[in-house]
Amino acid sequence: MSGANRHTLGFIFIVALIDAAGLGIIVPVTPALIVELTGASLDVAAGYGSWLISLYAVTQFFCAPVLGNLSDRFGRRPVLLLSLLAFGLDYLVMGFAPTLGWLFLGRFVAGAAGATFTTANAAIADITPPEQRAQNFGLLGAGWGIGFAIGPVIGGFLSALGPRAPFFAAAALALLNAAYGFWVMRETLPRENRRPFALRRANPVGALFQMRGFPAILPLFAVVVCYMIAHDANPSVWAYYTKLKFAWSEADIGKSLGAVGLCLAVVQGGLIRWIVPKLGERRTVYLGFFLMGIGYFGFGAATAGWMIYASILPFALGGVAMPALRGILSRRVPANAQGALQGAITSIMGLTATVSPLIMAELLFGVFSAEDAPIYFPGAPYLAAALLMALGLVIFAAAMRTPAAHASPSTQ
Repeated sequence: MSGANRHTLGFIFIVALIDAAGLGIIVPVTPALIVELTGASLDVAAGYGSWLISLYAVTQFFCAPVLGNLSDRFGRRPVLLLSLLAFGLDYLVMGFAPTLGWLFLGRFVAGAAGATFTTANAAIADITPPEQRAQNFGLLGAGWGIGFAIGPVIGGFLSALGPRAPFFAAAALALLNAAYGFWVMRETLPRENRRPFALRRANPVGALFQMRGFPAILPLFAVVVCYMIAHDANPSVWAYYTKLKFAWSEADIGKSLGAVGLCLAVVQGGLIRWIVPKLGERRTVYLGFFLMGIGYFGFGAATAGWMIYASILPFALGGVAMPALRGILSRRVPANAQGALQGAITSIMGLTATVSPLIMAELLFGVFSAEDAPIYFPGAPYLAAALLMALGLVIFAAAMRTPAAHASPSTQ
């Protein structure tokens, strides 16, 4: 790999790390800022917070295909840098927000810019041979894990300066990241592999419909849906579940999430580079889904706090599945459709991030942890997540029987 490509991969790793750290920095103080702006009680503030999360996810669902297709037309570099600038703007808006409405505006901007992962994954596909893509896709997961591990710690420390200080720190990180990328990132998409921007592709329905020319793509998208609905159980339920079942404090919850992030970083940044060459992408997906299912089952069935930590290990090892699955998906579309593919995947993730909290938190956790629950089982969301991993395995096995040939770029 050339020196320029190594710099690009390093920059993409830092993009993921700083994105996750920026998100983690604001998590501890967002409730306090909402209370400050509205004067509402904490339970009402939590409702506003859930709507902020949903707005971000829905906006990302609609905007990811646009940015993915723009990157297929104009290149990855300008789209990625503009996204980072928008993230910095978002955090500044939220930091200066005089009313709750400004927080919603900031989350809207962040959702629109939230396709940094779309463009970053497309850039990885541009510069990486197909047989090495799964390992390099894992860089994003590693960066995310490290950022998610350190972000809440930094946010908690900065909260001593007030609930707005972490937002300004997150803005500074995003803007410094954009400046760094301006100097070190080179364009990864050759002009001969670019294609015109088309509105019929640059929307969630169009992005998915465009994939109809690739026979094995849609079943694999169903696998992504199973994975992501299960995966989004953690941000939706973890804090409530561990507080209810084990009486964990906020510090305990933060430490446990830090452990999850650190383990995922080790797996996706290191172990995946050994596992994929040894097992191949297909077997890596099988192994990852199986281990992650074991982890979810362990979370849901845990009767003591140490069991949660014991279950983090198989859960984190299961993190090899998504980079390997992305590698398989990227092989099944031509070079000039990598941005559209990654945009479609990010849109799916945005949709699942909207739906999963309703299923996992409000429906399953809300019903099965209530005092009048027909069956009291607060771990129900994690049992459902384990079953989704099993369903994903079944769909994946069927999808692998479909020929991997893709349509020619001229037909798209």
